[in-house]
Amino acid sequence: MPAPLVVVEGLDGAGKNTLTTTLVAELTARGLSVGRLAFPRYGTLHADLAADALHGGQAGTADSPHAMALLFALDRHAARDEVAGLRAAHDMVLLDRYVASNAAYTAARLGPDREAEVVEWIGDLEYGRLGLPVPTLQLLLDTPVELAAARAGSREAADPGRIRDRYERDSGLQAATGAVYRRLAGAGWRSPWRVLGTDPDVAGLADLCVEL
Repeated sequence: MPAPLVVVEGLDGAGKNTLTTTLVAELTARGLSVGRLAFPRYGTLHADLAADALHGGQAGTADSPHAMALLFALDRHAARDEVAGLRAAHDMVLLDRYVASNAAYTAARLGPDREAEVVEWIGDLEYGRLGLPVPTLQLLLDTPVELAAARAGSREAADPGRIRDRYERDSGLQAATGAVYRRLAGAGWRSPWRVLGTDPDVAGLADLCVEL
């Protein structure tokens, strides 16, 4: 049976990488083998096309929410075998962003009137047509927009080669995305969710993961 698939979701600067790293360390200390992967997979075709678009390239591709959603979806599809291999080789797999990220950001761009439509489209596209595995559990880091933005800005300042992209610079989009995330979690979209604060209980999360 494939290992449980646990996804960490949240805004840019929410602390997803930090939580994933500490949770991997906690689970490893308990004797579990943990696979890990982050999306988008920068350094690969579709992820790099998306990144280029969000920095003004690709002939205005970023102006189309659906085009960007397709690029992110295709990045995950290209990693489907890699995810399957991680699940076969480990006791648990943790993903930093997954399908819900695409649903939240795209719905936030299109607005409330089209939210249900686009969330359904992305779910059917990625889990249906592209055959991606459904998560066992999704964890939402519900970090305040102002704190997430400050963290993203600090990362940019600390790394001269890292320039925030179109999504990261748009505070209105980040706020709208956070609201969509909360609605997805509240509805239990596609799998069980847990909503976490800015200082999550890593030991408690590890207990939860072990029980999956």
